[in-house]
Amino acid sequence: MNEPLNKKALPKEEQALLDSFLADNRLFLGPDPEVMRNHSIAPRTAREDEILKKGLDVHQVHHIRGLINAALSEAFQMVNQMGAAPGAKWGDLVTGIFTNSGDLAMIAPHGIIAFAACCFYPIKFIIKYWVDDPTVGVKDGDGFIHNDARYGGVHNTDQSMMMPLFYKGELVCWLSSTIHEGENGACEPGGMPAAAESKYDEGIKMSPFKVVENFQLKRDLVTFLQNSVRDPKLQLEDMKVKLHAVMRLRDRIVAIMDQYGKDAVMGTLRSHLEDVEVEMRRRIKELPDGTTRVNAFMDSSLRENCIQKISLALTVKGDRMILDFRGSAPQFLNRAVNTNIASFKAALATGLLQNIWPDLPHTMAVLSPIEIVSDRNSILDAEGEMPQAMSLMPLFKACVIWTIPMNKLNYSLPHRYSAVIAQQYDQAATFIYGGLTQHGDVTGNFCSDINGMGQGARSDCDGEHSISPVFGFMADSGEHEINEEDTPIIRLGAQRLAKDRIGFGKYRGGMGYEQIATMRNSNLWGFMTGCEGSMFSSAQGLFGGYSCPSYQLCKIKGINIFDELKKDPKIIDKWDMLSLMNEQPIAGGKYSTHDMGMTFELCQEGEIYMICQGSGGGYGDVLERDPQLVMKDLEEDLMSHDLARDIYKVVYDEKTLLVDEEATAALRAAYRKERIARGKPFDQFCQEWVKPEPPAALPYFGSWDNLQEIYATTAGQRIKMDSDKLQGAFMLNPKDLRIAELEAQVAALSAAKK
Repeated sequence: MNEPLNKKALPKEEQALLDSFLADNRLFLGPDPEVMRNHSIAPRTAREDEILKKGLDVHQVHHIRGLINAALSEAFQMVNQMGAAPGAKWGDLVTGIFTNSGDLAMIAPHGIIAFAACCFYPIKFIIKYWVDDPTVGVKDGDGFIHNDARYGGVHNTDQSMMMPLFYKGELVCWLSSTIHEGENGACEPGGMPAAAESKYDEGIKMSPFKVVENFQLKRDLVTFLQNSVRDPKLQLEDMKVKLHAVMRLRDRIVAIMDQYGKDAVMGTLRSHLEDVEVEMRRRIKELPDGTTRVNAFMDSSLRENCIQKISLALTVKGDRMILDFRGSAPQFLNRAVNTNIASFKAALATGLLQNIWPDLPHTMAVLSPIEIVSDRNSILDAEGEMPQAMSLMPLFKACVIWTIPMNKLNYSLPHRYSAVIAQQYDQAATFIYGGLTQHGDVTGNFCSDINGMGQGARSDCDGEHSISPVFGFMADSGEHEINEEDTPIIRLGAQRLAKDRIGFGKYRGGMGYEQIATMRNSNLWGFMTGCEGSMFSSAQGLFGGYSCPSYQLCKIKGINIFDELKKDPKIIDKWDMLSLMNEQPIAGGKYSTHDMGMTFELCQEGEIYMICQGSGGGYGDVLERDPQLVMKDLEEDLMSHDLARDIYKVVYDEKTLLVDEEATAALRAAYRKERIARGKPFDQFCQEWVKPEPPAALPYFGSWDNLQEIYATTAGQRIKMDSDKLQGAFMLNPKDLRIAELEAQVAALSAAKK
């Protein structure tokens, strides 16, 4: 009689009744761990197995794959041309097709891989919970919307439209379109609130729900969503755009089935996934067995400076690969830089397909044979109530973290599938904005300068300047004139490459560009930024190459540049950050330098804000760089003479740029001897350099010398936790800390007067 109730086995009929009752009366359908933690493609359905066992014509499969690819591209172009959001205009979108069980099969040949990789999860949620729900259901003509990253997504600014495709009564596949919309009603305009301290500050949080029936948007729900954001016109227009792009994609897929049959389409999608998984296993098996490691560090929570570690041990054994992220920083209770493991995996897929094996088809099947291990409640595996509005910080690290360990493994292979390359710059260096436009509209969004990050140097050439964002290889950085027509933002400088801010090496990283912005014709406007890397490098070099430098946000406040230019149009000779900050040509201006993470700040007309995209990492020893390449960089005004001499050790004539080859060789030989003289035995170096724990004054998050022991600073106190018992770190409000500091100074001054 004293046995606990849950230990008793109920009679079969009673258990069925209990299960039915619990299913019908579930309190809340939150994110499903069974869905969210599984990144592998599902086993074949009985229908798929039947189709594939009959056999497919490989030539027909190839042809159908091409037709689907063209249809995805057409739908992409529709969104790109008609979308209202800046993200739609400049390529921060994607269209995708999924199997009837929800596995991502193909995406458009351009677009953001992670957006589609994340739709994998909400579609599986819909299949699991809504298909058989009598109050929801899934039928032809339905469309579902979603943006909450906890159900699958990069962050809440991205909104997806997902539609099932039925053909002759059978669910054949799912279709999707996703755009980085920006504005979503968060506590700061623009959709990426660094100030968010809980998920309730992040704006609308759409779990997957039906917003379309019979191919028509439900106006009551559209109105609700418009009422939840600052820019209702944007919300309505892009919901229409995504819906009609998916409907066009549907028409094209139906036409393919009319010609070839639904079995051919279903078989093509399934065989495509299985072929990619087989190829992934074959490539992994080619790699040498062993483990390579890399540590990446974020230096800001976007509210305060703090070091957050992301630890990776990549192991290959036969056709198995394990990515072990244990030992990474714990999650934050009240900072927005967390991400969940599903989103992190989507970013890993992006990094693999963009920088490691870009020739592979873009599908989640690339991750299917890879085991991913993490500490629960870490910054990359955050759970529960943790804010995730600025999940870009760890996600961008996921896009590049493969680069170092995989290139160490790839380097020795007789056949490679891509170049050996250093890390790409990985920060979202752009302005996020919000307020009242010159047209009287309330808006908030981000500038497309985010899409021009410098690529890493390769083993045989320099990296490409400002080529693409780290999260997508086919996005554009846009036209400033279009942005200036829509908003009061004025660009005072073109996208000038950031001189001297280089990842040096035998081959240098591709450089980033400066962004100099102000505002006019609005009495309520502001800027924020969402990036870090002002204290610690964001892109690592490879095989001796330098990492990129750190970058700062600079401001000139208290002036109106338009008034100053009316007084003297020649007041400024050079519109670049270094000249403006070093020469300070505008009298009365308040010149200041800050970390690049800035929460929303109101801007007065004519005040100047400056940031820049960063460089990719360098490759190889700087002393091996061809002196003529150094001269080329000088000729193109990418570098100063001081750095040519100090970094590359080149002797030349500054006026003619003629290199003295013999003197250069002698200078480099002498410098190599200096290096040797400075060298120390490894044990001695470790004894002097390695410390038993992080410095007490450093807010450090993550493991140190033991992956099972995690350091954190919570509520101002340093603590240590077991990695399997992680708790979130609570950060004090920087304004409260500053007030306390100033109050202490006032008290000290008052005491001194007495």
